[in-house]
Amino acid sequence: MTLSKLLDRPLSTRCGRLHGILAQGMTKIVFLPGASGAPEFWRPVAATLPSGWNKTFLSWPGLGHEPHDPAVMGIEDLVSLVLRQLSEPADLVAQSMGGLVALKTVLQAPEKVRRLVLAGTSGGLPVQALGGQDWRPNYRDEYADAAPWITQVQEDLSTDLRSIDKRVLLIWGDRDEISPLAVAERLLAILPHGELSVVAGGRHDVPRTHPLEVGRLVQQHLS
Repeated sequence: MTLSKLLDRPLSTRCGRLHGILAQGMTKIVFLPGASGAPEFWRPVAATLPSGWNKTFLSWPGLGHEPHDPAVMGIEDLVSLVLRQLSEPADLVAQSMGGLVALKTVLQAPEKVRRLVLAGTSGGLPVQALGGQDWRPNYRDEYADAAPWITQVQEDLSTDLRSIDKRVLLIWGDRDEISPLAVAERLLAILPHGELSVVAGGRHDVPRTHPLEVGRLVQQHLS
């Protein structure tokens, strides 16, 4: 919409539209990868989002092929890495294990998180009990030098998640074998302000394989 057309609209419409434009320009997103640890994972999705949004891509030291950092010895250290990025409230967009980090971040510092997007995450639920495949053997085959602690993580946030008073978008592939739809449906039942979008044909890495569709969903949720 051009400025001249905007000025022709009623005052209430102008104020609402201007607020939307300003909010879009100030949107800060922190992208969290899964256990691959790679900051590049979310870049294809991020490329579909407005250029004015402030985008930060985190990596996880010691996971996947990322260099090790002796200061990072577990999930809580990853939460600390995220919190150091949140000098102002931001939206967290996370995949797989990154979703666990995002949820623990908002539980620890809810005032620093505005909204969440979680793709194919465990969300701190017993995934295997909900039909998920054990990802750890294949992970060890692919990332032999990854920090040992990553395959020993066991979290149950089932009770804590009920206290999250944030809008949470769950994005799931309907062919995700590691975190199947049963996990998403359980999260949807627990989170007070959750909503679920299912991507047909998507697997555990649905943001990588379906960046345009996932990007559209992310932009809708964060706009």
